[in-house]
Amino acid sequence: MKKTLILLTIVAVGVFLGAPSFADTGQVNINATVVGTCKFTTSSTTISVTLDPSINSDVTGTGSLQFWCTKGASYSVSDDDGQYETGPDQNRVYNSSAEEYIPYSFSYNPTSGTGSGPTSPITLNVSATFQYNDYKDASAGTYTDTVTITVTP
Repeated sequence: MKKTLILLTIVAVGVFLGAPSFADTGQVNINATVVGTCKFTTSSTTISVTLDPSINSDVTGTGSLQFWCTKGASYSVSDDDGQYETGPDQNRVYNSSAEEYIPYSFSYNPTSGTGSGPTSPITLNVSATFQYNDYKDASAGTYTDTVTITVTP
């Protein structure tokens, strides 16, 4: 009987150890997307000029903004032509006291490019040029406008 019990124990252990496994595997796929984005690091600049009719000369003022775009993302820069524009690229400043406008040309550079990431900001140089013939007969006072710049990836 002792031999039978030992034999049954060996058979049982062998069956248990050699039993088929019911384990299975699965996969988890990981996807990460880096979005193309552009963000201003300086959100405003002021261009201030003095228009003196006695100098008989065009006047240009400059400023700059900084932004960055995702590395490898192509970007383009655009503007809304300001609050008092009369059509595309027909910017004007306004004097509310005199109810007068003075036209000016507005430009910026670069207008497009490719980003290099947030550690490599891009400087956007902006300028406003006033032609002498447009301001020589203007009323004295302060003229203003606000132009919104958009950078799009």
